[in-house]
Amino acid sequence: MAANTGKKNIGQKLNLFHLTWPIFLEVFLFMLMGIADTFMLSALSDDAVSGVGAANQYIHIAILVLEVVGNGAAIVVSQYLGSKRFIEASKISALAVTLNLIVGLLMSVLFVIFSRHIMIAMNLQGDVLDYATKYLVIVGGAIFLQAIINSLAAIIRVHGFTKQTMLVSLGMNIFHVVGNYLLIFGKFGFPELGVQGAAISSVVSRLLAMIVFFWLLYRVMEYRVEFRYYITLSKEYIGKILQIGIPSAFEQIMYQGCQIVFLYYVTYLGAESLAARQYAVNISMFTYLFAIAIGMGTAIIVGRLVGGDEKEEAYKSVWKSVKWALLFTLCMVALVMIFRYPLLKLFTNNPTVVEIGATVLLLSIVLETGRTMNIVIINSLRAAGDAKYPVIIGAFSMVAMSLPLGYLLVFQLDLGLVGVWLAIAADEWVRATIMYFRWKSRRWERYALVSPNK
Repeated sequence: MAANTGKKNIGQKLNLFHLTWPIFLEVFLFMLMGIADTFMLSALSDDAVSGVGAANQYIHIAILVLEVVGNGAAIVVSQYLGSKRFIEASKISALAVTLNLIVGLLMSVLFVIFSRHIMIAMNLQGDVLDYATKYLVIVGGAIFLQAIINSLAAIIRVHGFTKQTMLVSLGMNIFHVVGNYLLIFGKFGFPELGVQGAAISSVVSRLLAMIVFFWLLYRVMEYRVEFRYYITLSKEYIGKILQIGIPSAFEQIMYQGCQIVFLYYVTYLGAESLAARQYAVNISMFTYLFAIAIGMGTAIIVGRLVGGDEKEEAYKSVWKSVKWALLFTLCMVALVMIFRYPLLKLFTNNPTVVEIGATVLLLSIVLETGRTMNIVIINSLRAAGDAKYPVIIGAFSMVAMSLPLGYLLVFQLDLGLVGVWLAIAADEWVRATIMYFRWKSRRWERYALVSPNK
């Protein structure tokens, strides 16, 4: 039954809408997991929110490192499916799970040992430091669960089963929110653990999601993953995974690394600016949510089309996706700008924090439009095999331009948190312009990883 379902999905032409709406809900639910922590912890204190927000910067970087394998394998599998090489796709899927587990276990050990040192290096002090350390030890110590989830979800998604991954995310988030309520506030006889409760709830929900994803993998694969595939390390497959995965993850790590530097800048602006940044970031996530979903759905389609040697169709599909993504983003930005004060007051009653956050949310119109173009086009370049180019451009735009610009705006021109937002927006638009011309040049066509199976 499962095999028949897989053949139908792989054989038919993929539709962007059918792929994208479940991805949208899945990403929305993933973001909701972080928002749930922030919203519930805000009932404790702004310090708790600031500490967890700082710790999550490192969790996000860890997840991006794990995407070296997850995303790389997803793109390779997508092209193999497009070229109708199904057995090889099955072998690469198993290999991706094993590689990510090894990396995840190593990272878990590092987080358990060095969490406090990492947070001290971020210039955190007092209660904020204690909250951040407690959260990072627990969630970071179990990051290997997210490592396995990353690989499994990516593989299942590129097979076209985006609805199933969305349903797993729904279950995970429901469990997480309920766990937060019970363990943060000590309801129904459970211990009142505060920040540690939020961390434990996050870990348990990921454990359950991982189990369900494994079950799902064996339901949707065209060819069943045999146990020996997990322990067979093929140099050819590892090479192709890393060829895409390393540049893809490195570009994202650079981006998150820059965000950490900007966060470091904000620590010198005071606790109120730090809290305002965290609330504004959480709200801003929803403005580019559609772009992430459309970008991921487009990448699945582009990978299949490039693998099947249908490059003209791949070229046209990206421009359609960019237009839809920009339309949705502009609608969301308009809503955020109109309702920015009520949205911020959901998190805090501190008038200074609300005012700072409302000011930077006005800049969403500049920041999020550039970010949207990058999300769609860069995802498409990776899916086509052209993963190194965004890294090269990112090194220039993010590191060499936006960080010094941010320092100038924040500390020399005294623009505070606004300076951070303007520096990030400048980076997004520089890269968006360059990526637009890269896709238009069609140079990505020469980077296909496989040839069609004739």
